[in-house]
Amino acid sequence: MIDRGRIFEILERYDLSDPLIGMIASHSALDTCDGAIEEGFRTLAICQKGREKTYVKYFRTNRLDGAVISGVVDEVRILNKFSEIIESDQQESLISKNVLFVPNRSFTSYCGMDAVEDEFKIPLLGSRNLLRSEERGEVQDYYWILEKAGLPYPETVEPENIEELVMVKLPHAVKTLERGFFTASSYDEYVQKSDTLLRQGVIYQDDLDLARIERYVIGPVFNLDLFYSPLLEQIELIGVDWRFESSLDGHVRLPAPQQITLNDLQINPEYTVCGHNSATLRESLLDKAFELAEKYVAATQEYYSPGIIGPFCLQTCVDKDLNFYIYDVAPRIGGGTNVHMAVGHPYGNALWRTNMSTGRRLMREVKIALENDALEKIVT
Repeated sequence: MIDRGRIFEILERYDLSDPLIGMIASHSALDTCDGAIEEGFRTLAICQKGREKTYVKYFRTNRLDGAVISGVVDEVRILNKFSEIIESDQQESLISKNVLFVPNRSFTSYCGMDAVEDEFKIPLLGSRNLLRSEERGEVQDYYWILEKAGLPYPETVEPENIEELVMVKLPHAVKTLERGFFTASSYDEYVQKSDTLLRQGVIYQDDLDLARIERYVIGPVFNLDLFYSPLLEQIELIGVDWRFESSLDGHVRLPAPQQITLNDLQINPEYTVCGHNSATLRESLLDKAFELAEKYVAATQEYYSPGIIGPFCLQTCVDKDLNFYIYDVAPRIGGGTNVHMAVGHPYGNALWRTNMSTGRRLMREVKIALENDALEKIVT
């Protein structure tokens, strides 16, 4: 892990009167860019060749005498591969441009966790040392943190002990950043489904051997888009979102008689995230949601000093008794925050009395830090 003091030394070279907000052009980049523009910063999108059109053509910033007329992307850099941003000449160029970098899931997935931790010298807005906890199977992954924090998550089940509906969590063999998840309610069903998916090349045996099998929590899914401010020392619920998953969402719209006619290639839904929508919680559940956040923040501060910085997402299910279970944690800006881009979200808006998205809230934190000469508190 790059020493935080080394990052502070690099930060001393910056002209902080004119920082540039950079990010990988994928995942939540538009929310980040929109938030930066709203708070008066310029933006830089790191694009991959063949995937740049959205940022280069359709959301490029148009300014008149410095004022933004339209768009959110001021500068673009097109690379053959996202991972080239790790190369020393690319990093030196970013440093010369005073880039403050916002890590998202595409950054860690395409560039590699080792490189992010050990080689990427650009000041990150967020918690560099927590990013690896998102990798299931690591010794100290997010389940480890949840256990230390005393937070609820679905219990694990061994294949031969499956007696109720479970979710089998493992990577997709072909769509390398996506899920090869499937459900089963008995050991026989587990064997049958896994054999089918192995034959179809959807999953690999090595991944199946390491899969995490959890009790399936029956209930709605809520992604809690949260924020911890080291400057204000407060936890904020910015918004709530939920996912559209392909081909799962197509399955649930089919009447039962049609579902049972599906063939082997259609019968097992895939859980590839392809969009998000906004949601709210009944107010009697908000206390529980904040309690989850409080325990998570406290655990990160105890075991991952200085703890979580800025945006994070607790992905939850709520059961029939209105109990939350956390099934995933994103220790950085969440994948669904584009749903509050530009318009904000009822919770963030109510707190800040303006349109407050996750991206804008992070940029507001940067603005507060610069005004108070406290940027070192929010970069790693």
